[in-house]
Amino acid sequence: MCNTLIIYSTVDGQTKRICQAMATELEQAGEHVTFSELSETTEEQLQHCDKVLIGASIRYGKHRPALYQFVNRYKTLLDGRENAFFSVNVVARKPEKNTPQTNPYMLKFLQLSLWQPQQLGVFAGRIVYADYGWLDRTAIRFIMWLTKGPTDTSQAYEFTDWELVRQFAREFAAR
Repeated sequence: MCNTLIIYSTVDGQTKRICQAMATELEQAGEHVTFSELSETTEEQLQHCDKVLIGASIRYGKHRPALYQFVNRYKTLLDGRENAFFSVNVVARKPEKNTPQTNPYMLKFLQLSLWQPQQLGVFAGRIVYADYGWLDRTAIRFIMWLTKGPTDTSQAYEFTDWELVRQFAREFAAR
């Protein structure tokens, strides 16, 4: 049985939900899956897994600094296993920005990271205005207005294509 470690970095929880959907696919393929939040992941966990999958969200145009610190520190361990990385961001709701080759946040990640993952994915996230404090709600609404996205703060907007998430996981399971 293959031991797969799924590591996530999330602000509002959508990346964790995506990881959970992927775990279901991987378990159906016969893999044993362990979850870990990025800040709690240990070197020992990395040493004892066969495969590692990392998912990270974007907030205000950036992956969190801890992501870069982690992947740069553990590059050798990551490279020694089957591995994959995906980014979750609302920009990926746009067809012209929803692939690893066209998503500006994935391109920036690859430029800034010492680690170059074997499999890459980009998934659109979600916006739940009611969950945000006044400052975040106002900033996100302004960004959505600028990018012609939804601005009605009484609504929640799910942009994640769950079939693409499952397909990515099946491809990772086949590695």
